[in-house]
Amino acid sequence: MSVSASREVNEETDGLHVIIAGCGRVGSELAASLTDEGHSVAIVDKDARAFERLKPDFPGKTIQGFVFDRDVLEEAGIREARAFASVTSGDNSNIVSARMAKEFYKVELVVARIYDPRRAQIYQRLGIQTVATVRWTTDQILRALLPDDRQVEYTIDNGEVVVTAIPAPAETVGHRALELDRLPERRILALSRFGVPRLPDKELTVQEGDILHMSCARSALASLVDELRKTGQPE
Repeated sequence: MSVSASREVNEETDGLHVIIAGCGRVGSELAASLTDEGHSVAIVDKDARAFERLKPDFPGKTIQGFVFDRDVLEEAGIREARAFASVTSGDNSNIVSARMAKEFYKVELVVARIYDPRRAQIYQRLGIQTVATVRWTTDQILRALLPDDRQVEYTIDNGEVVVTAIPAPAETVGHRALELDRLPERRILALSRFGVPRLPDKELTVQEGDILHMSCARSALASLVDELRKTGQPE
């Protein structure tokens, strides 16, 4: 599949073009899940044998090369990508490629797999979501990459009320967490910072890289982020 073909898939399916760095167990499972949802995928690995983990009918693009090589990323369609997941077996490769995607190519959604949790807070400060190996699942990366109902952590009773986890929008940074409550439409339940959850009190303010855990009506989920971005604006 060429880059232009990937763009055509996006236009036809209203999906994302996603680049996955690393075709191990997580990368191959992630590629399968994304293509099943109609998203176009390019997956990069330095070992051509790694692509044998993909389904024989995998419709995406495979590129052999190093994930931090700009020529390789260009071939993968990095300039058209809206999401980038680096899930190789090495922290350095993951972070170098994730930073390149985030800072140089301005990819909107970037996630990196991290083996050393002590590094996580550094990278989250750079706007790169991280997931430590001990907590890693394909479902977690899907929730981070796809802005839809996968953000739902769980539902209550008949499913009309949901609890969701979302990265704090830039407009909420500096505001007190409790200011994000707007009853009965939504309520903030907890705030995670560097993987540590905190219950909001009147002093807790939102910082860049925080994850907000909020409850809202399922009908309001699609507009929740847009509503949060209005924080501080006149009613």
